[in-house]
This record gives sequence, C-alpha cells and structure tokens, in this order.
Amino acid sequence: MVAATRELPASGYALEVDGRLKAEFATREGARAGGEELKKRFPMLQIRIYDARARAREEI
Repeated sequence: MVAATRELPASGYALEVDGRLKAEFATREGARAGGEELKKRFPMLQIRIYDARARAREEI
C-alpha cells in the first residue's frame, strides 16, 4: 500500500512532523508558535519549519 504524499507549499511556511507535512501557515511566527506548542506536548517528535520561499527547513 502506497501512502499519499503531500507536496511542498509554493509559498508561506509549513510544519513538518517526523518528515511529514502537517500544517501550513502564512507567517513564520505562526508556524513557530504552532511548532513550539506541539513540541511542548510531544517532546519526542522531530518538528521542523519549512520555508517555501527559501526552500529551507529549520529544526525546532
């Protein structure tokens, strides 16, 4: 069974949780706040912010 892949956003920011895109945000601050809240609740998760314009990831 093949899992559906979600494409990287063309603009804005996205939260990547354990290598999978989970949510998209218009601002970096919104993505960081969402990621930090998730990290507090589930510290074992690997959470990154994907910046579509720079095509880069930032670890939280």
